[in-house]
Amino acid sequence: MKIQSLTVGLRVKHPHYGVGVVKSVSEHLADIRFDDALRSLDPEASEVTPAEANISVSGLDMSLRHFLEATIERVIERMGVEQPEAVVEELANRWLKGKLVLHPADPTLQTKEIPIEMLFHKIVGIRNQLRVLEQKINGHPGLADGEKVDMQQYITRCYGSLTTFNLLFKHKEGQFSSKGEAA
Repeated sequence: MKIQSLTVGLRVKHPHYGVGVVKSVSEHLADIRFDDALRSLDPEASEVTPAEANISVSGLDMSLRHFLEATIERVIERMGVEQPEAVVEELANRWLKGKLVLHPADPTLQTKEIPIEMLFHKIVGIRNQLRVLEQKINGHPGLADGEKVDMQQYITRCYGSLTTFNLLFKHKEGQFSSKGEAA
């Protein structure tokens, strides 16, 4: 392995010492921490190979930072994860800065107050996870069409159960529908 290919933190494999982590790189040697000791090796002469997959992107027409940001945004989008401030944008204005007050039947117990934004964030999280679950079911190669339909019906019933919370949404397209998916 060429010395230029090594970076600090890279996991490498040596035929005798096993897997190690590169701690520093100089002109001809690399300090690599193996289980038994820190060793200074010439990677070209000592048969060091990468212990993990590497990637090389050629012909990139944007900066690496922009490439990574776009990739991370797409992964977050596919996972259905939203930033809390983005979720609050979907909350109807009349509920902003509001609170949910829970009064127990037993008057000796303390009342609990929860910011509506916190409740709404959890509800939108459930909606997003149901969407991801739908995608995974519909795209699963090991499920028969009948099994996919059965599982989809459970998800549709979940959406129906969550229609109670539709009054919190600013726009109808974010709401739950008993027919499945958000409206």
